This record gives sequence, C-alpha cells and structure tokens, in this order.
Amino acid sequence: MNASTPTSAETLRRTLGGLLDGLPPKQATAAVERLIANYRGQTPTDAPVLRDRSDVAAYAAYRMPATFEAVRSALDGLAEAAPDWAPGSHVDVGGGTGAATWAVDATWDGPRQTTVLDWAEPALALGRELAAASTSEALRAAAWRRAVIGSGLTLPEADLVTVSYVLGELTAPARAAVVAEAARAGQAVVLIEPGTPEGYLRIREARDQLIEAGLRIAAPCPHDGTCPIEVGQDWCHFSARVSRSSLHRQIKGGSLPYEDEKFSYVAATRFPTEPAASRITRRPQIRKGLVLLELCGPEGSGLTRVNVTKRQGDLYKAARDADWGQAWPPAPQPQPQP
Repeated sequence: MNASTPTSAETLRRTLGGLLDGLPPKQATAAVERLIANYRGQTPTDAPVLRDRSDVAAYAAYRMPATFEAVRSALDGLAEAAPDWAPGSHVDVGGGTGAATWAVDATWDGPRQTTVLDWAEPALALGRELAAASTSEALRAAAWRRAVIGSGLTLPEADLVTVSYVLGELTAPARAAVVAEAARAGQAVVLIEPGTPEGYLRIREARDQLIEAGLRIAAPCPHDGTCPIEVGQDWCHFSARVSRSSLHRQIKGGSLPYEDEKFSYVAATRFPTEPAASRITRRPQIRKGLVLLELCGPEGSGLTRVNVTKRQGDLYKAARDADWGQAWPPAPQPQPQP
C-alpha cells in the first residue's frame, strides 16, 4: 500500500465520523447503554439487537472501531499460522455494519467475494453505505443479505467464515447451530467474543465443537487438546488498542485518546497451519534485567511462567518488545546476505 493511501482503519474512522450528525445526544446515549448490556451478555436473546437507524448509528460509532481492532487482531493470529494463505471468499455471519469485513480487508490483499449476513436490515443498509465510501474494491462489491442468525441458518461455502460478537446474543441451541454451520461451510472459521469470563466460555465451547467437526486449531492455542485453564479460576482473553471516538468520551468520560478492547477468540481450519509454539497469555511484566512471560504451551505443558533475563541477549530484547497475545518464541529474523 502506498504511504499516501489511507488504511482501512483510517477510512473507517473517517467514514464513521459524521454518523451521529442530527442524532440527539440523549438518544445516542440510551441506545449505547442498551447495546452495552447486550454486548456484556446480560440479555441473551433470539431477536435482533439493532432495532432501527438510531441503534445502528450509535452501535457503529461506538462499537465498530473496537470490533474492527479485535477481529483484526484475531485474524492476525490466523494469518501468522497460515502465511501463504489468503481467503478468496468470506462470509461474515451476523456481520451487522461490517466491522469484520473491514478487518478481513485490512488483513489480506487481493480479490475477494464477500457476503455479510445479518437479521437487522438497518444494520445492513448502513454497512452498504460505509462500504461504498471505501477505497477497497472488495468492500464495495460485498453482498449484504438479510438472514435469521440461529437454528436453520444455511451458509454458502467459503474460504473464511467469521462470527464476531454474535454468539452471546443467541440462545444455547442457536449458538450450537451457528457454530456447526460455520464449521461445515468454512475452510477457515474465526470466532470472536468479548473478553469476559462468559465470552471465553462461549469460545471454549465453540472450540470443542470445531475440533469435533474435524477442524484443527490455528490460533491462539498452540494445540488441539483440552484448554489448560481451570474454569472459574481464569479465562483466556487478549487486548487490542482502540482510538476513542467523541461518543466514547461522551458516554464513558475520561481524557485518554484510546482504550483497550478485551476479546476472546479461536481460529480453526481444514487445511494445514503452523500454530504458535507458545502464546503469551498476559501482558509481559518488565522488571530490571528481567521480563516475566505467562505462556500457554504445547499440549501437556499447560500454563507456564518463563523468566527471560538480560543475559539471554537477543531473546531478552525480543521479550521486552513482546506483547500480550503474540507467539513465543519470536520467529528467527532473516540474516542479511554478505
């Protein structure tokens, strides 16, 4: 991409900038507060969460940047495990205004057939509008189709199926049906949920279902075995940095220009991948001459803590630069040719 060409994230932020023009602040605030309750899993349902244009505008301005960054981080995990693969087709289940579709576009170049499915027509309408403002040919050509997300869902076969921030809105039977259909239709499946204990449990349950359906885990887990985390004691989640919009500041207050979006995810495929040897499961703790890493390692090794000291040279430097969610150890850097 040319340095002067805006990235997908920049284009999305710019396009979202004027969404709330003309929407009364109190109405936006009320819509956001109700959506936050659904996002946190307090009101699971089998009906659309986004009801009208006001809901959709509030959702897109408030949640879409965070969803985009979380999904892009999850997709990075898949891309690292399958560096020579790129999806030629993508189905975004419950895609709403298309945050995951934008994240796919930011992760892989090239032509792509994209279908966004959602049960809320106002969300699909706004998604089309946002995509039309993109410089991406794949986004502008995406198909936006209304579908009931739940039991009875039928998906077209695709290289990649994404289901982001949707499972928590569904009843348990509908959730199992959606995961089963994603596993049937997709060569690769990426599921993302909020980084809460409840969101993690939904991902853990779906992970088991994907493995039972014959898929192999590509990320974040280093293996297809049982998750080593003891339920109720901890949960697996990661973090993505998000620039705060004016609506974020209006609703939440505070002065920081960013916030961290916590999310849980799983990526699974029907083709060979190279999962991480280990995954950093917490923010590295940097101390004088020492970096403490918490890792999820190969099957059977469970969760471990590793101290990387200054005496370890380049590995210590890599540990100081390492971030939560990254693979460990770092891949060897190519040496310059003499």
